[in-house]
Amino acid sequence: MMELKELLNKYNLGARKFHNIVLREADLTDINLSAVDFQGADLRQSRLGKSIFCQANFKKVNLSESILWGTDLRDADLSEAILRDGDLSGAKLVDANLTDAYLSKASLCGANLTGAVLLRAILYEVDLRPTSERRTNLGQANLSQADLCYANLSSALLYQTNLSGARLCRAKLTPDPYRSPFPTDLTKANLQGADLSYADLSNAILVNSNLRDADLTGTILTNADLRGAIMPNGHIHG
Repeated sequence: MMELKELLNKYNLGARKFHNIVLREADLTDINLSAVDFQGADLRQSRLGKSIFCQANFKKVNLSESILWGTDLRDADLSEAILRDGDLSGAKLVDANLTDAYLSKASLCGANLTGAVLLRAILYEVDLRPTSERRTNLGQANLSQADLCYANLSSALLYQTNLSGARLCRAKLTPDPYRSPFPTDLTKANLQGADLSYADLSNAILVNSNLRDADLTGTILTNADLRGAIMPNGHIHG
């Protein structure tokens, strides 16, 4: 098991590859480890808040129950990473790769996931509500075939997001009056073939969205804005 002090010394001397290291409950708060390669590492219950990990490799890393509040993970590779019950509130995940990542019950409140790839990611019961400072931004992100069952996307920004084939069964996409007065924005989102059964989309914005072949069994669409939306039968909503 590598000690944290040893890792930091090696990094400062130019080393970047730290495959499969074990650093459980490590304190990596407020430091810069850009481009570090932690592939396969065990970082369970660690604290990485407010640190910089731009272009870092976290592929297959176990970050279960870790704190990544406000962490800068732009362009980072988090494919197949385990982030179960992690706190990523306010994290910067712009253009990050989260393909096949496991984020069940994680908090992504106020996170910026613009352009992120979450293909087949598990986001079961994930919290995507806004913080007091900002809304969670998933604009133009790829969530194709992702599992968002029971997820809370209240007031999230999902402009042009790809949710084709995604599972949103019983997800909450209605505004959260206690956190943000803004509706969940799914303008031009691709929901083709998505499972929206029993999801709550009350007051959501679905202008020009694609709902072709989507499962709307029991879906709540009270006061939802469906202007120009392609409905499951292929007809354009008037």
